Amino acid sequence: MGAGCSVKAGRYGGSIMEDHHVDENGDKVHVEEDHAQLHGDFGARIRLEGPSRFTSMYSQQGRKGINQDSMTVWEDFIGEKETLFCGVFDGHGPHGHKISRHVRDSLPLKLSASLKYLQLNHTKFGDVDSDVAKDEDDDDDDNDNNNISDTKDIHYNEYNNHHLSLASIEASFVKSFKETDQELSQQSSTDAFCSGSTAVIVVKQGHHLIIANLGDSRAVLYTRGDNDQLLPIQLTVDMKPDISSEAERIKNCQGRVFAIDGEPNVYRMWMPDEDCPGLAMSRAFGDFCLKNCGLISIPEVSYWKLTNDDEFVVLATDGIWDVLTNNEVIRILTSAKRRSTAAKLLVHHAVRAWKSKYPGSKVDDCTVICLFLKNQPTTCSNELVNEMSPSDVNCSQLDSSRPTITCENDNESEISKLTVIRSKKELSVVEGSENITKKSPSKIPRFACFMRCQKLSISF
Repeated sequence: MGAGCSVKAGRYGGSIMEDHHVDENGDKVHVEEDHAQLHGDFGARIRLEGPSRFTSMYSQQGRKGINQDSMTVWEDFIGEKETLFCGVFDGHGPHGHKISRHVRDSLPLKLSASLKYLQLNHTKFGDVDSDVAKDEDDDDDDNDNNNISDTKDIHYNEYNNHHLSLASIEASFVKSFKETDQELSQQSSTDAFCSGSTAVIVVKQGHHLIIANLGDSRAVLYTRGDNDQLLPIQLTVDMKPDISSEAERIKNCQGRVFAIDGEPNVYRMWMPDEDCPGLAMSRAFGDFCLKNCGLISIPEVSYWKLTNDDEFVVLATDGIWDVLTNNEVIRILTSAKRRSTAAKLLVHHAVRAWKSKYPGSKVDDCTVICLFLKNQPTTCSNELVNEMSPSDVNCSQLDSSRPTITCENDNESEISKLTVIRSKKELSVVEGSENITKKSPSKIPRFACFMRCQKLSISF
């Protein structure tokens, strides 16, 4: 890897994290552990464990049996240098471990093929409708000065003749999730009738993040706020059955949502006429016994534009988030001496928290990927997404609720809104997200700026 043996101390969080290898450009790198090198489509390099220059990843089996969590990192995803795919998957049910591993291996392949197809077949979109081009003052008035982001630093690449809408990118994610779920239904070797898996994935290219979430695993961005303090911004919503929009869909599909006496705060999904299976999430791969009862495999897809304030992203299964808050993760990770040990340290703290908070319960499987954002190039040779101009964004019709999705067998073309998470002005907080701080209201999670995707135009 061309690494030297000098020590370079890098500032990370509130502490100093030492990385004992730097490349010829002075960038911090890590010595690869002796893991078998796997390769995906278009020259991507697949990592299932161990640290890298960009990531720290670690998974530990709980006390419930086989580890049903899975994780993966694809470097040079879709054949683009410095483009990464990160994903964690939490299986459940008798064959949950098989489901999560199948999704881990299949979903990146399908998404890679779909996004590469967009690259090879992109076309130039026409001018944005004139009603989209509204000035920011009008938008602020229409939305009580709360829901519109500052777009002064968003530029338009007028030299690129090819444009791809965020709607097309979202459609690729939705299509890949749907195909992966359909594949599970046809797998004779894996019983996915009462077993399934969550998925939370992040694709990073340059200063763009595309996030897709299915279930109750979570992705959290950690960024610098006032006084240079690290603050968490939750990029996903834990898709639980008691979220109003989710519960409405489930009930409309004849499913039931209720909590049992022994755990009054845990709402679960149940079949119409049987008290089973009691699924504690409203979206998942597999679990085909509930797919006609309101359970769906349609992910929530969102976008985040990175800034220099953004430090790292943590993707983790609920074994972490059930016992640690978004803020507690800051304290733990900033105590790590090296990036390469960050994920393992977080898992060990979660295991201790399980034993202290729930001494009578079995420790859950815990899986973490830490994606570090600093000391990475911010440009790519052929970006999946590029800058949006203010005129490309239609903020005249913002919606504070999640996209309306009916039953699984409905036409998925009805999903016409993509969550665009902004980073400059305070936006309304999505239902179900964690209210992380009251001291710095300018850093409350920037959620729920819903755009008409068909009105967005992005340079490819």
